[in-house]
Amino acid sequence: MRPEHRGQVLIAKGSLRRRKFGQRLHYRRGKATTLRKQPAIHQTEWCAHSTTSSEAVQQNTAMKGVRLPCSSLLGVSLTVRLARTSSRLPFTCCERKFCSTTRCLENRSKPLLLVVGGGAAGIYASVRAKEVAPHLNVLVIEKGKPLSKVRISGGGRCNVTNGNFLENKGLAGNYPRGNKELKGAYFSTHGPQDTMSWFSSHGVDLKNLAFPQIEEDGRVFPVSNTSASIVDCLLGEAKERGVQLHTGKVISSASISCKGKFNLKMEKRTIDYVEDIEVDFLLVSTGSNQQGYQLAVQLGHSIVQPMPSIFTFKIEDTKLQSLSGITLPKVKAKLKLENIYKNQPEYTQVGPMLVTHWGLSGPVILRLSAWGARDLFLSEYKGFLCIDFIPDINVEDLKVILSQHRDHMAKQQLSNSFPSEFGLVKRFWGYLLDREGLDGDQPWACIANKSLNSIALLLKQCSFKVVGKGQFKEEFVTSGGVPLSEINLSNMESRIRRNLFFAGEVLNVDGITGGFNFQNAWTGGYIAGTSIGELASSYNQHVGVV
Repeated sequence: MRPEHRGQVLIAKGSLRRRKFGQRLHYRRGKATTLRKQPAIHQTEWCAHSTTSSEAVQQNTAMKGVRLPCSSLLGVSLTVRLARTSSRLPFTCCERKFCSTTRCLENRSKPLLLVVGGGAAGIYASVRAKEVAPHLNVLVIEKGKPLSKVRISGGGRCNVTNGNFLENKGLAGNYPRGNKELKGAYFSTHGPQDTMSWFSSHGVDLKNLAFPQIEEDGRVFPVSNTSASIVDCLLGEAKERGVQLHTGKVISSASISCKGKFNLKMEKRTIDYVEDIEVDFLLVSTGSNQQGYQLAVQLGHSIVQPMPSIFTFKIEDTKLQSLSGITLPKVKAKLKLENIYKNQPEYTQVGPMLVTHWGLSGPVILRLSAWGARDLFLSEYKGFLCIDFIPDINVEDLKVILSQHRDHMAKQQLSNSFPSEFGLVKRFWGYLLDREGLDGDQPWACIANKSLNSIALLLKQCSFKVVGKGQFKEEFVTSGGVPLSEINLSNMESRIRRNLFFAGEVLNVDGITGGFNFQNAWTGGYIAGTSIGELASSYNQHVGVV
């Protein structure tokens, strides 16, 4: 392109190429106007003028060689070509209002629910609302990919819920934040059994309580062992019921109109685009996204400071790196934090533990991180872990077992032989010997009673220094959010603002690993969807009233 033509777009001979989303071409007979971004709500439809073939030829001729300034394209550089033949009609962009958002806004005789967040709680609630009130317009706005956490949870299998706790009080005890408030009728409305029944009735076979391969910790997975079964079920049901899902958009602000409705500003991430929407019902189910917290504050709510929950521990011990991948089937771990002196029963957990190249992980560590999330944050994730590797055998019995093994395996090398009752692997046994400063090449017969006692104590009280937190990629959860005291848990409606609802992780509720956070999403979404559907069923709006 010649220097004088830089920054311009040439209209030459050729066929008209369809523009990308949101781009509009405008020209009239014999004269071209700018190609620019328009605040399209959903998508653009190209419509043909009803001009004659001769008119088309004249227009094509008039347009040849005309250049448009590139500044009108908002940085989009492209070449627009006109039709070569007279049989091709000239095109212009028509504002035909056929997109889903426009339909929702045009038909104001029907109430509109806008769901901010297309995660587990938001999609589940939207489906339930349409089930209760089929006439209700439901629009879900999702910033990224819908059901993203569902897709990756449980290693891509999606632990839908937990089947070990069907009684309310026991189930609520698995929520570090919310365990007191959720002991009431919350899970009675829609608990784990209801969740399993819902998915089963919608074509997803689950490994429920009667399934022979159910996980020991109660986690419930699809029989297919893939989260795609859950995702496809939810999105398919939403589509079938007429739920409109828009991705790549955010709700940037919210206020109350003079009619008492919600005025929202919707922005598109990829272009400079803002749209004002007035809705009757608003459900915030944004998870730990800042968008939800900002909307809650704008509508009068307070926020408990969000902090990470469910993460691994970084340990100050370089020798652990060589043990990465070792699983200890059952340990008892106690968390002690710097500058935190309170003694909480939940800071002691029993379960499997995994050694990683940066420290320690596994269910027992993840549960400790959930219960201690806020204190860990305050202590800058520094503290100590005291591990009992053999919790089912007391220290005195361990001494006896070690002494008997020495008698029976006197000629065996210390590193090559150890009691089978310990359930350890050889590499980890060698690590313990190294920590005690014992030579693994010497025979058992040379081990003094003092050394045996030291090994026994180390097995029962092995200390690790915590120096930070790692990321548990399969399930990242945040504590904090909208306080439960500001929400009516019987219908998930705000106590501050009428027709405003919350569900899921945006609330100050978080569970330990094992399907409990998804169950909170299903329960909250179901209750909110039911409540909104019932309100919409009795909705009566007077059209034309200003």
